[in-house]
Amino acid sequence: MIRDHRPYYVKRLIHFFEIWYARRFVLPHFAAIGEHFMMLKPWCIDIHGAHISAGENLHLVTAVDRRISFCTWQFEAHQGQIQLGDHVLVCPGVRIDSASSIVIGSNTMLAAGCYVSDADWHDIIDRTQTIGATKPVSIGDNVWLGDGVTVCKGVSIGDNTVVGTRSVVTGDLPSNVIAAGNPARVIRELSNPGDIVTRSTLFSDPDALAKKNADIDRYFLTGNSTLHWLRTIFAPKRGD
Repeated sequence: MIRDHRPYYVKRLIHFFEIWYARRFVLPHFAAIGEHFMMLKPWCIDIHGAHISAGENLHLVTAVDRRISFCTWQFEAHQGQIQLGDHVLVCPGVRIDSASSIVIGSNTMLAAGCYVSDADWHDIIDRTQTIGATKPVSIGDNVWLGDGVTVCKGVSIGDNTVVGTRSVVTGDLPSNVIAAGNPARVIRELSNPGDIVTRSTLFSDPDALAKKNADIDRYFLTGNSTLHWLRTIFAPKRGD
């Protein structure tokens, strides 16, 4: 579809259904989660294992063909945990797997297809040994991981750092830099990191944000009728 043909009321009904579905079927699998979450297509979210928690304003954006997965493993002495801070954005296709500890700071954004892992998942010599080597991962506040970034075990990424598309992070990265490559290397430092505007500013007035989003939907969906919407579903035409 070239544009959204749904009537405004249909989009609002879907929004409320997503909230209900998330509360009924997704939130119970978190050890703890803050208020004001947003989960698009929450039926495409997989939460497995204990000790998975998130802060306020968690945004999970999924697609039917790109699920989000958070998974912790418990095996012998190993117990994974995943901790997400406030205002974290997780995009379609992101996977986070933990056998020890993964901590992701507030305002951090994980673009589509990122993978974060704190373990090898098999021993290098004994391939039958589950988990293998594992070391905690720490991702700081306001980090931006680009599309398809992989973060490996034992890595620490400093605050405000940006990691370029398809990079593989195998070693620590400092704060306030742009890094890219396989393995990821610092390209340059950020200029004026004190001027960075974080995602937290979006949520300073939740009521105003909700009204703004509703006004945007009304603007773009004005004039969409139920019959027209159904026709685009069952008999789409060129230009729809």
